[in-house]
Amino acid sequence: MSASEPVLWHISISHYSEKARWALDFKRLPHRRRAIPGGFHVPFALALTGGESYTFPVLILDGEAIGDSTAIIGALERCCPEPALYPEDPAERRRALDLEDWFDEELAPPLRLLGFHEMTRDPERLSALMDPFLPPAARGNQAARDMAARFASAFTGARYGVKSEERAERARHKVVAGLDRLESELDANQYLVGDRFTVADLTAAALFYPLVLPPEGPELGDPPVPFQSFRQPLADRPGFQWVEEMYRRHRAPVTVPIPA
Repeated sequence: MSASEPVLWHISISHYSEKARWALDFKRLPHRRRAIPGGFHVPFALALTGGESYTFPVLILDGEAIGDSTAIIGALERCCPEPALYPEDPAERRRALDLEDWFDEELAPPLRLLGFHEMTRDPERLSALMDPFLPPAARGNQAARDMAARFASAFTGARYGVKSEERAERARHKVVAGLDRLESELDANQYLVGDRFTVADLTAAALFYPLVLPPEGPELGDPPVPFQSFRQPLADRPGFQWVEEMYRRHRAPVTVPIPA
């Protein structure tokens, strides 16, 4: 790997990381990826950004560490303007960026909380999900899976409050409200802003992926039964199907191998 080659530090199942991965793939920018399990990523993020960020994704681009998926897309628009994710028209650009911010702040956190809430109540399923995050030598080792699952459960409980049923119920309402907002903004159009795919569409679709589970997205396996019961009635909604369509149309295959 050359010193100038971009490197994305990410969490494989994170929808914020998926947003950054999608932007890099959309731009067809050759890069490398380094995946860190959730929770373990905090010291890496702090070290990479000089203490400025403790979250992933972090993109190393031209020697600069850029934290936050929104900032990453902004940097990509500056260095690789085509194909564009920002509309050229100023009013449309403002609307696209406002929608990006809304889905970042109002949809992504409750959907993350709800997903981890249901997953941590199913220790066996959570343990099985840990295998891809383990070092190659530890994969397939049940004790290692279980240890990683216990850490993930403790971390998400402390960091996001996922053990609270009251918070989970509020999250369910916010996720449905996010779907309502998506459908309202689309208003039967193909795209959220103008007549082409923009940062608004990428953001909404990427952040909804843990609910919709499109085949082009990260592999999460079968969701826990309560989460499946929550998402199943939503599958017929136009917004749910729109996310599936955005993935089919615009989620190109990964352009670089993901290192182990």
